[in-house]
Amino acid sequence: MKTPKLGTPLNTFGLIFETLCVRDLRIFADALQGQVYHYRDKNGLECDAVVHLRNGNYGLIEIKLGGDKLIAEGVATLLTLASKIDDTRMKTPSFLMVLTAVGDYAYRRTDGIYVVPIGCLKN
Repeated sequence: MKTPKLGTPLNTFGLIFETLCVRDLRIFADALQGQVYHYRDKNGLECDAVVHLRNGNYGLIEIKLGGDKLIAEGVATLLTLASKIDDTRMKTPSFLMVLTAVGDYAYRRTDGIYVVPIGCLKN
């Protein structure tokens, strides 16, 4: 497992925020009898959270503090990962989401990826 860099307070806060988001996602998934996993392949491509339900549906989530640059990085990762999924062997993801720390509302981008502030998950 790659050791995260804890160089700046912002990096450290990002890691703490990601941990708290995964905890919240696990609580929500558990209520639906689902599981939350972390994905990393042999090439280093990773996804912060994969929410998998018992019926086989799943969603891919990248967790970012916010800001256009970080959201764009999350989107790029999600699109790369989704393009590598062999849909002849498994379902395509039900959704792709960038989960952020800030924002008043969630929205769906033109490419279909949801950008959702953590505070909107409760609804």
